[in-house]
Amino acid sequence: MLKELPNVSQHEGEGHRRWFVDDYFDLIVWHELDHPDQIVGFQLCYDKAHDEHALTWRRHVGFRHHGIDDGAQNPIANRTPVLVPDGVVPIQDLHRRFTAACADIDPAIARLVLERLQELLG
Repeated sequence: MLKELPNVSQHEGEGHRRWFVDDYFDLIVWHELDHPDQIVGFQLCYDKAHDEHALTWRRHVGFRHHGIDDGAQNPIANRTPVLVPDGVVPIQDLHRRFTAACADIDPAIARLVLERLQELLG
């Protein structure tokens, strides 16, 4: 089940950020600073333990899908993970897993993410 992290660092120009985690997902949600009830985007990172990917939605941009290169090929260097373009979104699996994981988070956030995932389902 997704749980919200307390005291999430905020980055200027991003909007207010909230972060939810479980073993499979990280969900980062951005709200408008002046209108905290308005979500302007989210990033749903999934399959964190095996082959992590990120599905990002921004209100005025739409969806982007990326693999996450964790930079861990060299055991001596600690490199910053980067997003790299990636192919097909396993949308049915994501929708099913997120539906099961989102019961304890803010209902407005859960509803918006599920609505956006439903758009990709068609």
